[in-house]
Amino acid sequence: MSKKILKITQHREFSVPSTPWIMKQTWNDLLFAHWPVRVNEIRDHIPSSLTVDEFDGFAWVGVVPFHMSKIRMRLLPPVPFTSSFPEINVRTYVKYKGKSGVYFFSLDAMNHLAVFMARKFFSLKYYYAHIKHYRKSGNHNYESKRMKKDKVLASFIGSYKPTSKPYRTIKDSLDYWLTERYCLFCIDKDYLYRGDIHHLPWELQHAEAEIVENSMTLPVGIHLSSEKPILHFSKKMEALLWPLTKED
Repeated sequence: MSKKILKITQHREFSVPSTPWIMKQTWNDLLFAHWPVRVNEIRDHIPSSLTVDEFDGFAWVGVVPFHMSKIRMRLLPPVPFTSSFPEINVRTYVKYKGKSGVYFFSLDAMNHLAVFMARKFFSLKYYYAHIKHYRKSGNHNYESKRMKKDKVLASFIGSYKPTSKPYRTIKDSLDYWLTERYCLFCIDKDYLYRGDIHHLPWELQHAEAEIVENSMTLPVGIHLSSEKPILHFSKKMEALLWPLTKED
């Protein structure tokens, strides 16, 4: 399957790295919930070397709950107890020297070892959280709580489901802009790094959601509007990841 994924690259903004990928993941039952924000509302929370990417004059903040599975390193089988767990990330979109990518404000996962490894080897802002994800009456029910002792630091409680048939995004559309991102940027010891990612084009579905509670952005000082977010659902995506490379 990895060879098939690598053969389809025409949907990308820039080429796939020539070096071998190091990790494979499967992302399941994703909800993309996106809110428009003014650039100045998030500028101070993003490294100064990165440009905040905009669509129609707005930056966008996404809250993305999903379930990871089949996580494995290249040429190795999945590691027991670390190959499957729920996750929710908070992200925005940035550019560096013309390359568009993702910048993560936080990533919460219900796996202590995965959090440790991601922080150590990918310099990502992972946190351990208590997460429940289950299906009932056609809905995906999701509850995430990042705790410190008895205090809830960040939480997401809601349910969601797709409401349309799968479709491929059209280039230059907002759907495409929000989802077709093939690298991430992060800071480690004041150096900027890029992590390349590759997968097939997204198959999205329109979605509806009932978000009961969402304080995922509050730890970084970002307040989302009370307006309904733009929602997309994706059933499954297999992705290849490359090691971080230092940017000039």
